Amino acid sequence: MKITNVEAIPVTNAGPGGGHRTFLFVAVDTDEGISGVGEAGFTGRELAVMGAIEHFRPLLIGQDPMRTEHLWQLLFRGGFFPAQRVLGAAISAIDIALWDIKGKAAGMPVYDLLGGRVRDRVVCYPHNHGHGAGVEGLVASCRETTAAGWKFARWGLADEGDGTFEPRRAVDTAVAQFAAVREAVGDEVELCFDVHTRLDLADSVRLCRAVEPYRPYFIEDPLRSENPDSFKTLRPRTAVPLAAGEHFSSKWEFRQLIEEELIDHARIDLCLVGGLTEARKVAGWCETHYIKVSVHNPLGPVATAACLHLNLATPNVGVQEQAAHPGAVLPDVITGQPTWEDGHLLPPTGPGLGVALDREAAGRHPFAPVDLPRLLRRDGSVTNW
Repeated sequence: MKITNVEAIPVTNAGPGGGHRTFLFVAVDTDEGISGVGEAGFTGRELAVMGAIEHFRPLLIGQDPMRTEHLWQLLFRGGFFPAQRVLGAAISAIDIALWDIKGKAAGMPVYDLLGGRVRDRVVCYPHNHGHGAGVEGLVASCRETTAAGWKFARWGLADEGDGTFEPRRAVDTAVAQFAAVREAVGDEVELCFDVHTRLDLADSVRLCRAVEPYRPYFIEDPLRSENPDSFKTLRPRTAVPLAAGEHFSSKWEFRQLIEEELIDHARIDLCLVGGLTEARKVAGWCETHYIKVSVHNPLGPVATAACLHLNLATPNVGVQEQAAHPGAVLPDVITGQPTWEDGHLLPPTGPGLGVALDREAAGRHPFAPVDLPRLLRRDGSVTNW
């Protein structure tokens, strides 16, 4: 079997399930008629990733798709400069598609190729809404998802609603929200909170220590990702579990946080870190340090399927991010999306990832670049979104 083509397929979703946002799928075709589908991360920079895929296509045509490790090394190291965000997203999509091909060729789900299931279902958390307006809207959203069967609630640090962000007010609001949500949903529902890298060390310490009584499942991205060494200062100053890693595009970027046990949850993004090939290495490394894998998955249905297969075959899994119910985003473009039941995703039974790309349907969702939001402090300086 040989690779005959690699095609980038960007689409825009305008439906209610995923909001107005863009997705980048990648199809890899072979001379035996078996095709695989992957998905790239790096939302808002799809044109850059598509350029990377153009560079990779001639390297891949004629190659054996079964040699996933060899092809990962070729793409990561073959341009002299080590791959990072843009190239990492392109490698991820291609790698996921290659694993899809391997599963289809073997007539097996990808999780069987990864060692077989270690669990019968994967617990997920939703994206709750209303946190930007204070407390009442968020509490209503958390009660709604809890009643629907979700075992987790998740929200993030609020901005001012006018494109500005002030840390002190945001931290105060978050602490009030924690108290209200914990009272509303009880002790059995787990609470995840995303700082989204918006706070500096002092403000993050204040937030983490203030919410300790409400037992968060984790506080995500409490600091910016550029300097993981700062977690050495934060970690001993709070008892809450910490989560980070969604910005990382290789195992090497995870090194310090894992080796020094500075986090409790690794937020591996399969569509940025290098696909299933690299994610498996990071997950095994985490296992030796008792760190849970809680994948970052605010993306599309192919990412959901890939995360599900990884989690079904990985022993040290915490929770899977699931921004929307399977089938709510581009169901005509990606068919066979996983089944959700009582807060969990269930194992697919078909070969490969279990999903299929309808390229004709993708053409009915023309791509239009969408920028991510931006935030400023009140003095006009840039802060993280």
